[in-house]
Amino acid sequence: MTMDRPTGSEDFRREVASAIHAHWGLFLFEGIVLILLGAAAIVLPVVATLAFTLIIGWLFLISGIVGLITTFWMRNAPGFWWALLSAVIALAAGIVLILWPISGTLSLTLVLIAFFVVEGIATLMYAFEHRAQLSGRWAWMLASGIVDLILAGIIFAGLPETATWALGLLVGINMLFGGTAMIGMALAARDSAP
Repeated sequence: MTMDRPTGSEDFRREVASAIHAHWGLFLFEGIVLILLGAAAIVLPVVATLAFTLIIGWLFLISGIVGLITTFWMRNAPGFWWALLSAVIALAAGIVLILWPISGTLSLTLVLIAFFVVEGIATLMYAFEHRAQLSGRWAWMLASGIVDLILAGIIFAGLPETATWALGLLVGINMLFGGTAMIGMALAARDSAP
């Protein structure tokens, strides 16, 4: 094997760069939508918190109903009682979040803290991977991951008072930074050669 011949990782890097370059417009669109939604959530954090809680409630309710239907449909399958328990818990969580969304915000705030920690770490890893594959504007992703971790700390430090508005505000900030990062990556991909 000669040194002039590209390795498999170089071919992969070129394919990734080419795919990102070819679809930079989709990244740009996603970034713009995230910025608009984030700005709306920042301006109306209490409304965004209630909307977020209700959406999660409906997701749980629907998954519980579907879970009950499929569990009874396949009642002879192994794990029937565990599947039934899981469906009932999802159904109950959905009903509680829909009927009493303000009470559910504290538990969802705890889930949001976990989400921001996991997303922050994943975004940091994504940024480091991008740095290894592409040179353009990977620092935007790095900044987005750091902001996610900072947001998790802010929410945790203000509990339980922050639960009424924190979900909407912090999800909005996250969307704003995520949208900015996507726009930065899209513009870098547009300007790079495939």
